[in-house]
Amino acid sequence: MRISAWLFAAALVGAAFGASPSNVTFDRDVLPLLEKNCQTCHRPGEIGPMPLLTYQQVRPWAKAIRAAVLQHKMPPWHADPNFGHFANDRSLSEADVKTLVAWIDNGTPEGSPKNAPKPLVFSDGWRIGEPDLVIEMPLAYNVPVTGIVNYQYIIVPSGFTEDKWVQAVEVRPGNRGVVHHAVLYSREPGGEYAAAAPKGEFFELAKYYKVTSRPKDERMFSAVSEPEHLQVYAPGADPIQLGPGQARLIKAGSDIIFEMHYTPNGTATTDRTKVGFIFAKQPVKERVHTIRINNGSILSIPPNEPDYRMQSQVYLTQDVRVIAFQPHMHLRGKSMEFSAVYPSGESEVLLRVPKYDFHWQMSYYLAQPKLLPKGTLFICKASWDNSPNNPNNPHPEKRVRGGFQSEDEMFAGFVDLGIAPGLADLKFFKDAPPEAVPQIITNTTADSLAKTISGGQN
Repeated sequence: MRISAWLFAAALVGAAFGASPSNVTFDRDVLPLLEKNCQTCHRPGEIGPMPLLTYQQVRPWAKAIRAAVLQHKMPPWHADPNFGHFANDRSLSEADVKTLVAWIDNGTPEGSPKNAPKPLVFSDGWRIGEPDLVIEMPLAYNVPVTGIVNYQYIIVPSGFTEDKWVQAVEVRPGNRGVVHHAVLYSREPGGEYAAAAPKGEFFELAKYYKVTSRPKDERMFSAVSEPEHLQVYAPGADPIQLGPGQARLIKAGSDIIFEMHYTPNGTATTDRTKVGFIFAKQPVKERVHTIRINNGSILSIPPNEPDYRMQSQVYLTQDVRVIAFQPHMHLRGKSMEFSAVYPSGESEVLLRVPKYDFHWQMSYYLAQPKLLPKGTLFICKASWDNSPNNPNNPHPEKRVRGGFQSEDEMFAGFVDLGIAPGLADLKFFKDAPPEAVPQIITNTTADSLAKTISGGQN
């Protein structure tokens, strides 16, 4: 990962940014901004490469911070501000940027501790607070020095004797240096997903589960209800923290399934990941259920292709409320966009991520959930850069196909839906043919549209 690359990207970034008031101090003006926008990641045990809790910790990084905020590299936030409003928007306002730059340009004065806010209190590293329940992998996985590690799965019985409604979920890797990502599922009793797999030991899914219902033309969405998604952990991703009255359902007797993607880093090591749950304390009015796009297996990106595109489109078969999005691609990922064409003919971009960053895979929670009525055309578009101009691209000379490893590619757009707690029918979509997509949404030529729909096969 290149988490700290921004720290050394530039020693100077242009001229001074606007006015530089001389009375800006760390304690009164800067520390509140760091508490609000930075310290969740920049504290011991978290993803930030250095803590930013005190003046003594922040002062040595002043020039790097100046460069990062002027280039809008920190805090990381990749949503196009022209489309949608998001509750977890990390971006700094222009006023906040001016405050930080003014403080640095005027010599980083500390100020008086009496003007400082109270330090934030973090619960034993848990971003969601003290969990009601922690489930840890019963075994540590031995990650080799080098090589490719196939996805590893391990099943842990939940022990739940009654249905549980979960309001917050946080996956915490035991070793962040080798955990590329982790997906947490629950499998209800009688579920077919890896039903014959052993519990309490690692296994590879292909030995115990075969996907047989996947359509030949994988342009469509797949409503994942078996098993149930609980959280996707990836670098930069937030834990699940739902609002009052919202929760995810784990049925009585369910098993918890850890899907682990390990990336060796040159040192033999181990990992023992765990997950924390906070249960809903109020009556649940809305169940949060995750679906994802499943058409990455037909990806076939030509060598040196700078702008390869694909898209999926479906019709909604019932009303849904969209709560959040999490785009997921790999090293060549360039952009992703979710949009809707309503039965009235009106269209709207719900989220546009014009500069997808593999190293910061975050979720985007709508400030106000969006109701998509039955009959809406729901569209997801993605693009990839397989050219030498992509600094993350390990092999621009090779054709890249869909697969699980980082050097393969993916088209996985996770979408959180809000549904009635007792809803039994979790089939929300039917396939939409390519001709259903209006030109105002497609924004491509006829030739490029034909290429994207077919998967770009040559």
